[in-house]
Amino acid sequence: MRNSRRSEVDPFIVMDVMEAARKAEADGRHIIHMEVGQPGTPAPEAARAALTRAMEHDAMGYTVALGLPELRQRIAHHYKELYGLDISAERVVITSGSSAGFILAFTALFDAGDRVALGAPGYPSYRQILRALDLIPVEIATAAENRLQPVPDDLRDHAFEGLLVASPANPSGTMLGREELASLISATQAQGAAFVSDEIYHGIEYDKKAVSALELSDEVYVINSFSKYFSMTGWRVGWMVVPQSHVRTIERLAQNLFICPPHASQIAALAAMECTKELNANLEAYSANRMLMLEELPKAGFDRIAPPDGAFYVYADVSHLTDDSRAFAAEILQEAGVAVTPGLDFDPARGHGTIRFSYARSTQDIREGLRRLEVFMAARSA
Repeated sequence: MRNSRRSEVDPFIVMDVMEAARKAEADGRHIIHMEVGQPGTPAPEAARAALTRAMEHDAMGYTVALGLPELRQRIAHHYKELYGLDISAERVVITSGSSAGFILAFTALFDAGDRVALGAPGYPSYRQILRALDLIPVEIATAAENRLQPVPDDLRDHAFEGLLVASPANPSGTMLGREELASLISATQAQGAAFVSDEIYHGIEYDKKAVSALELSDEVYVINSFSKYFSMTGWRVGWMVVPQSHVRTIERLAQNLFICPPHASQIAALAAMECTKELNANLEAYSANRMLMLEELPKAGFDRIAPPDGAFYVYADVSHLTDDSRAFAAEILQEAGVAVTPGLDFDPARGHGTIRFSYARSTQDIREGLRRLEVFMAARSA
């Protein structure tokens, strides 16, 4: 049977690494997971309890396409609490994870053949979703001196109908300041293009607070999720904030593409928003892990890194150690029992010389993983 051209997307390499790690564990090995971008903690206790109670009396049928009204209202209040913004709940759209948010955003904003600019390195599924929708990803090679974030000068030689940015970013963990973000929004809107802000790692910040694109303009799409700060990856629930004039467009698409987000996940998500104490305890663990990574990775030979402002990743330049990051990651898994992600996932042009380390797991695991990496690198250089 024939395949569509649109289906010819690249594999998500981190998922392949996860599968290799699973097979190693099935063979009885103890693997330290520094590959996967998900918290090692479950959904907050009160979120799980709320769902248990709801299941006693609720059939968990379809919700309306835009999501539970009370969850939309709570997220609107979240923007008041965190950013001092008055966002109408009507502009909030609940999605089946951020992935559904990207599908809805790209479908609403762009026509087949349109060009969407995004910084490289960046989250690999951006470009694969774009390709599957018959859109053209325009990858902008970001510079180390700009902390691997795009700047307006990077855009001048490119034609595009949209720009997607992430702050904090995956894989680098770096953030855009208010002025930097404002300049990118202005440059994009001056070109008549749409601006999409991936804010999935908001809440996981260290020395300074992340800036939301909504603080600077209402004419943007913001995508967020309960996966990271709220520790609910497998629940597949996220949200978007869109301009008021786009709400009905998104609603029609959501009705037909997804019907609605998972009802059970929405109930848990609503309760999770009140679990600040538990969630901030997770953040304290990430902060401790970050300090360990920044102190210990250079001792193992991974010393070419940009300290992350947020998220839970360190992106390391390993071009002095290898010209094949995928083979290098496989060697680390095989010899050290540590799963890491090759940079090819995030930057097909330059990722052969980079590695991403995730520090979202327990501090005990991170400490052990760093010990193994140091032993491995010492043996490798002997």
